Amino acid sequence: MDIVCKQSELNNAIQLVSRAVASRPTHPILSNLLVTADEVTNKISLTGFDLNLGIQTSFDATVSQSGAITIPSRLLSEIVSKLPNESPVSLTVEELSDNILLKSERGSFNIKGIPSDDYPKLPFVESGTSLEIDPSSFLQALKMTIFSSSNDESKQLLTGVNFKFKKSILESAATDGHRLAVILNNDQDLNLQDNSDDLKDSDFNLSVTIPTRSLREIEKLVSCKSHENSIKLFYDKGQVVFISANQIITTRTLEGTYPNYSQLIPDSFSKVFKFNKNSFIESLERIAVLADQQSSVVKINLNDDGYASISADAQDIGNAEELLPVTYSGEKLEIAFNVKYLLEGLRVISSENVLLKCNLSTTPAVLVPDDNITSFTYLVMPVQVRS
Repeated sequence: MDIVCKQSELNNAIQLVSRAVASRPTHPILSNLLVTADEVTNKISLTGFDLNLGIQTSFDATVSQSGAITIPSRLLSEIVSKLPNESPVSLTVEELSDNILLKSERGSFNIKGIPSDDYPKLPFVESGTSLEIDPSSFLQALKMTIFSSSNDESKQLLTGVNFKFKKSILESAATDGHRLAVILNNDQDLNLQDNSDDLKDSDFNLSVTIPTRSLREIEKLVSCKSHENSIKLFYDKGQVVFISANQIITTRTLEGTYPNYSQLIPDSFSKVFKFNKNSFIESLERIAVLADQQSSVVKINLNDDGYASISADAQDIGNAEELLPVTYSGEKLEIAFNVKYLLEGLRVISSENVLLKCNLSTTPAVLVPDDNITSFTYLVMPVQVRS
């Protein structure tokens, strides 16, 4: 293999695919990147794959001889990132050996690689379900739910976001058992083609739960492609593949049936309070300075004087209270929440005002935008506090 390319393009590709390299590989080759060169297309392809998440990207280069080799990811990344970005980089693999010569105008490096024969192939979805998704809508669905997924590996199915696709509907949801974020987007043109019965249900053609770690990388891919009309998604047998012009991300899905979260959301509410979203966030952030010292709990006391009292009490440290204008209907109420949960839900809402709906201080409350643009529901379980 013999190639010449720009330092910046090689470095960017390495940084991208390295995020799919195993931190604790079960086999030495999994700590390597696969580098493939094709002299017909004059393209270089880099792949990282930890058997759960795989990322592949390609870019133009001058390829004198085709070939493939795997190179230690961390070592290659550290060398290339420090090379001068104004000079080209050449990479040559000696025939009959696995020695790699990496050269720039300032110097050269000899690296020992591992033959590419043993590198696992990225899963290729040949059948099942395929669809085209709008990058901006998918990105919105992802950003408005991913923060609610669980970090607890014992709740494996909850460590991801559930996506449901049907014709013009994209619904996503995430819950960690304490809060739930759901967004429904019904102006999609999904162009869904389903050749499989896998994960079908009565309401949606396709329901998949994708791990949060994989979604962080998919989010970066989709963010870069938000100007494109669509990104292709393929699903089959527990594997999801996202494909754009020059990048592929593949990930395993989380197995099992995602909880029926719709039944957790109350049908009606006896109390509805309207806040200015930014004022609400700013008050919570100030009160959180005290709340975070101990329990992270804030109390919201809603009475009949047109103001909500937001307070926190950190025993032996101090307390804080602020008054926030509120428009309300219903009886007086005192309710407490984890301030982090409230803030994370409020920050993804784009409307100027937000509605807090609830029934009792012991039953689920929901935050929703006060507009007819976004169909978003954020359910939060209150915290029980002693008087």
